[in-house]
Amino acid sequence: MRLKLLRRRLTVSAPRVAIRSAMPWPLRWMVLAVVFGLCAAIALWAFEFGKSIAGLDSRSRDELVALRQEVARLREETRVRADASSAEGSLLTAERAALERVTARVRQLEADNRTLRDDLGFFEKLIPAARAEGVSIRGLQAESIGAGQLRWQVLVIQPVRNAPEFKGRLELLVEGTRDGRPWTQPLPGGGQALQFEHYRRVEGVSEIPANAVVKTVTARVLEGSAVRAVQHFSVE
Repeated sequence: MRLKLLRRRLTVSAPRVAIRSAMPWPLRWMVLAVVFGLCAAIALWAFEFGKSIAGLDSRSRDELVALRQEVARLREETRVRADASSAEGSLLTAERAALERVTARVRQLEADNRTLRDDLGFFEKLIPAARAEGVSIRGLQAESIGAGQLRWQVLVIQPVRNAPEFKGRLELLVEGTRDGRPWTQPLPGGGQALQFEHYRRVEGVSEIPANAVVKTVTARVLEGSAVRAVQHFSVE
């Protein structure tokens, strides 16, 4: 009997069994969704509540505010340093330009000082001739500055008050030896025109033979064909 029952259950002729759910599946899914949502809400609330208890939110906000303030301070320091660097660069440029101007001015003053010393030397030589009348030669100087060159300088004056204008010419004669023989040479060009009232300084560099030795330089001031003044200078 048992064997027949077992065979009936295992064969095609066994009776069909149907399993039906007590709750429809859409309702079951809805219930599950509500449960999961409730669990998620509880978990989120617990997380936020824990953060508020631990003070994490306020600490984060404070740190964020502090960081923003630090960034603003650093930006301000960077701007100030940039402005200071620019101002320092402009100051250095202005100081460099001022130094260059001062240096140029000092050089000009030194040149003016040398000119004044030369003029003073010339005018000191005018004192002994204060009582002279007519044209006089003062301050005749000459020196060799190299092979074939002679530098010379002459001061011509009229040491009288309200002197009339003088018009004439200056002649320069160089004397010495050349190859052991006497040698002379006049100023190139046959003399230099002179036109002045109180004084006139004349200077220049003349070419001479390289093998010549200059002994004496003679300066003459002529008015027409008349000689008004003569002076000699010995070259050492």
